[in-house]
Amino acid sequence: MRNIDHFIGGSAVSAGGRHGEVFDPSKGEVQARVGLGSAADLGKAMDAARAAQPAWAATNPQRRARVMFNFKALVEQNMEELALILSSEHGKVIADAKGDIQRGLEVIEFSCGIPHALKGECTQGAGPGIDVYSMRQPLGIVAGITPFNFPAMIPMWMFGVAIACGNAFILKPSERDPSVPVRLAELMKEAGLPDGILQVVHGDKEMVDAILDDDDIRAISFVGSSDIAQYIYSRGTANGKRVQAFGGAKNHGIVMPDADLDMVVNDLTGAAFGSAGERCMALPVVVPVGEKTANDLREKLLPAIAALRIGVSTDPDAHYGPVVNAAHRQRIENYIQMGVDEGAELVVDGRGFSLQGHEKGFFIGPTLFDHVKPAMQTYQEEIFGPVLQIVRADGFEEAVRLPSEHQYGNGVAIFTRNGHAAREFAARVNVGMVGINVPIPVPVAYHTFGGWKRSGFGDINQHGMEGVRFWTKTKTITQRWPDGSATGENAFIIPTMG
Repeated sequence: MRNIDHFIGGSAVSAGGRHGEVFDPSKGEVQARVGLGSAADLGKAMDAARAAQPAWAATNPQRRARVMFNFKALVEQNMEELALILSSEHGKVIADAKGDIQRGLEVIEFSCGIPHALKGECTQGAGPGIDVYSMRQPLGIVAGITPFNFPAMIPMWMFGVAIACGNAFILKPSERDPSVPVRLAELMKEAGLPDGILQVVHGDKEMVDAILDDDDIRAISFVGSSDIAQYIYSRGTANGKRVQAFGGAKNHGIVMPDADLDMVVNDLTGAAFGSAGERCMALPVVVPVGEKTANDLREKLLPAIAALRIGVSTDPDAHYGPVVNAAHRQRIENYIQMGVDEGAELVVDGRGFSLQGHEKGFFIGPTLFDHVKPAMQTYQEEIFGPVLQIVRADGFEEAVRLPSEHQYGNGVAIFTRNGHAAREFAARVNVGMVGINVPIPVPVAYHTFGGWKRSGFGDINQHGMEGVRFWTKTKTITQRWPDGSATGENAFIIPTMG
């Protein structure tokens, strides 16, 4: 049985004691064991980080950027290997795995421009002979706690900017699919990153609490469920840390009567069922406006859903693969039964799906509900699976109100040909990220990612300039240089570089 170790101080370090199981979701079999670390394991990583971070912070931004350039090239060279590892532990198909890696690389590309992003502000002559300027400095040692659904993208979203800013970074990835984060750390070392600057520690709540309580960890970024996000934000900030904690989602797709339904159906099948729905920016709720829109949309959705191909992660023709493990499949099936019990119409039932030759795999077919009501628990909560719910709206105002009043506020999309309706919706809806005829409105890397309400805890979002602000502290200097005439000193000595 393969063991997955910590990556501490530039080397593999065994985590003795407790272990977790890492499955191959397509086969339904255990393929590896991952060590579940303790505070003592974190202590080893902290010792290495403390030894390495000051010199890395003192390294000029251009040299730090060169490491990012090298890392980007290495990830691209090893894309096939990384995608296979990712798919084998997560279950998403190879195309989705490559997309996972590529979206992470886009933040690495942004991080290559860190010399420009770190420039401060300057005011000459703020007072008589007085200049004021600011500089951005790294926080020191920081950490990221990442989920199973994007084991490449989200770690790179975090550590790319943090490390480029001069911090040492400790990554605690999901114990469900931990191999890709370790491989990324190895590639960072190969790219020229000093040992101790990027380290990977595995574990469960014990490791998370150790990170939250360590006095020398100055900031924490988290992505996961909302309940855990709130816990991490509360405990981390209580310990004096800067925390950004992103939680669950229930993204809505508003379909106006003038929308191109063929385009909507194509977008919905990918956004709702792609990656088996295990995406915080999935589109699991569609809100057609008006009965005719709803009926026409449903009629077009049925053949599109029937045409979806579910297969093993390496099947190039599969639209999506298995979910991550048996427990998560059971959770999704429980929600489907809950929807039936609540009175929603189960139009397509994905339970009981079995793939020939892979009967033990964690597969679940696409599921469609209609006539879902806002009071239903299945609407209020995140299912995180290949389940699409139709919630019918009478008019535009109701379509704005539904996502605005929901407990989650991660993303929303509107499909329309009407520019005024789209503009009005984008301005009024109480959600952090909006797509206009874009089903998964994840911003590009040089903008910023973050949801509202129970989808995000903290004041600063991920990546882009918001990420630079999160991983740095601003120092402002007010200076005056007397001319030296009173003492006869030469006021015009030109400093030279030593």
